[in-house]
Amino acid sequence: MSHRFLLAFLPLFVAIDPPGILPFFLSLTQGLPAPQKKTIARTASLTAFLLSLSFALGGRVILDYLGLSIWDFSIAGGILLLVLSVSDLLQSQKLPEEEDLSAKNLTRRSLGVVPLGIPVIAGPATLTTALTLSKSGPLWAVVSALLVNMLLIYFLLSRSEKLNRIMGNTLSSAVGKIFSLLLAAIAVSLIHKGIVGLMKP
Repeated sequence: MSHRFLLAFLPLFVAIDPPGILPFFLSLTQGLPAPQKKTIARTASLTAFLLSLSFALGGRVILDYLGLSIWDFSIAGGILLLVLSVSDLLQSQKLPEEEDLSAKNLTRRSLGVVPLGIPVIAGPATLTTALTLSKSGPLWAVVSALLVNMLLIYFLLSRSEKLNRIMGNTLSSAVGKIFSLLLAAIAVSLIHKGIVGLMKP
């Protein structure tokens, strides 16, 4: 039983890459209070789990019904990430009273779903891996491996505030801009992979 679980857990862990998601989470949630970061982390983990589970159970049927491919997800996700990262890179610092709080709160609420849940956590690699494992192994192993991976993600992201306190505001802001640039590069990579995938016969 443990052997089958590991055979499902390890490929999903590599595809999801929990440690690699932390920098993007820090960049996207910079300046938010700790309770709100935990809420976003919980929403992102739950969203990614439900979408990945849906793909494991009937991803091919859903895609065929909608006339979509995994590469369409890759391109759409890449565009979303690119817009978000470029917006963050070009955004000037504002005083709190100058910010549009209603728009800011709306953006914060949606961060857990898009882009963190989809496509940062539940990206093309995760969805494809979940779909492939469900066809080659027992479903219980895939579901339990997905659940454990998402719990690890939540545990890691919900404690990101400690890292922010260690780095300080100035260093945290600088690191956030660097990671926004990396996020833009990954977005371009997702778009590129999606186009190459669609062009394959």
